[in-house]
Amino acid sequence: MEIKQLYTNCLSEAAYFIASEGEAAVIDPLRDVDTYLQMAKDQGVKIKYIFETHFHADFVSGHIELAQKTGAPIVYGPDTEASFKIHMARDGEEFMVGKLKIKAIHTPGHTLESTCYLLHDEAGEPYCIFTGDTLFVGDVGRPDLFSGNLSKEELAGMMYETLQNKIKPLNDNIIVYPAHGPGSSCGKALGPETFSTIGVQKATNYALKDMTREEFVKEVTTGLNAPPSYFPVNARINKEGYDSLDEVYEKGLHPLSVAKFKEVVNSDDAWILDTRASSVFTEGFVPGSISIGLDGRYAEWAGTLIPNKQPLVLVTEAGKEKESITRLARVGIDNVLGYLEGGYETWKSSGEEIDMIIDIEPDELAMDIPHDNLLEIIDVRKPAEFEAAHVKGAVNMPLDTLADSLNVAMIDDDNNLYVHCAGGYRSVIAASLLKRHGYHNLRNVLGGFAKMKTEKGIPVVFPDGVKA
Repeated sequence: MEIKQLYTNCLSEAAYFIASEGEAAVIDPLRDVDTYLQMAKDQGVKIKYIFETHFHADFVSGHIELAQKTGAPIVYGPDTEASFKIHMARDGEEFMVGKLKIKAIHTPGHTLESTCYLLHDEAGEPYCIFTGDTLFVGDVGRPDLFSGNLSKEELAGMMYETLQNKIKPLNDNIIVYPAHGPGSSCGKALGPETFSTIGVQKATNYALKDMTREEFVKEVTTGLNAPPSYFPVNARINKEGYDSLDEVYEKGLHPLSVAKFKEVVNSDDAWILDTRASSVFTEGFVPGSISIGLDGRYAEWAGTLIPNKQPLVLVTEAGKEKESITRLARVGIDNVLGYLEGGYETWKSSGEEIDMIIDIEPDELAMDIPHDNLLEIIDVRKPAEFEAAHVKGAVNMPLDTLADSLNVAMIDDDNNLYVHCAGGYRSVIAASLLKRHGYHNLRNVLGGFAKMKTEKGIPVVFPDGVKA
């Protein structure tokens, strides 16, 4: 028996590869399925089933493409409605993979079709459960993402029944393998681990504590941040289907000369996406570029900030072109029209105009605060981060809503703008958006709030007062 968790940090997503006696199953695969095909080839096993725990909203699954390339059926739980062929499992239906038995357990609440898969080992003993977004480490799936005509309160009520009747009765030693880990927007506050046990979750997960249905519904529906804007799009794509990744590569893996690059930008109204590290981007970039570096939560921020069908051209580090396209496709962005051949250095050496963002250390900001009457500090962290502590006088413009703020001219372009986030990744994205909207009098604060809050001379507001 082999059970391998394939964890993708950029999306906080876990897929699973299970193998026994020449047969295999894949649970919640990503859109780029070559990894699973290669694993099957290396182990000499045949992929027999593709199990989906639900229609994912935070990424485009590889279920359709993997089925086309293997002939394996796509298994969803009860109440599933899809635009492609599936095997709709009955509650309690069992599937054999080699000597392993996998039992479908219908667990509505996160979505109507949400289903967990309980795996029995070769001895027939319950060994682990793949919980999808029904049960996370320290949390449960939010009930407000893809619920049809049901309210989040109605789905939360279903989740309560699911946990009471389907999850809590399981043996304490059963391993919990969820679909997501820390950082995912599919729950409120996922714990730091990517797996656990039923016993540990009963003892530590707030959602498994003893409470009434009414108390539970209030608990899981309170404090939900707005989900990323691309979630409904991805849920629809997963339900209706998508182009193969091979077609996406065929369209996007085109090297463009500087002249052709400029032509595509102008004729196709393409956005320029620069996927180099944020620390490199600030030193010089093609004017108008949006920075979303591969070194951070690239796919998530691309999905949040870039319209689904927006034409794109890329500027990447050499050899990172395919990775840039693949990780975009994972969130349904597949309209890349090519990449700048030779990258930024080719653009620069061609004598084209360049742009840059000035980086400053927090001590420079501390020196400017008492003397600059036009100084404006823009904090692009989430509201909860801002409320926990922030620089006195700072304006909170969360990165996911920054474009809306710029479109209604909430920033005075005469001010000296100092942009920061928690550590530096999001602030560079924000600064690139500001540049694209015509704001050039700005500074990116290196190290973000993590360094700023310890800098003498920068007053920080905490819930219990101001500390300088």
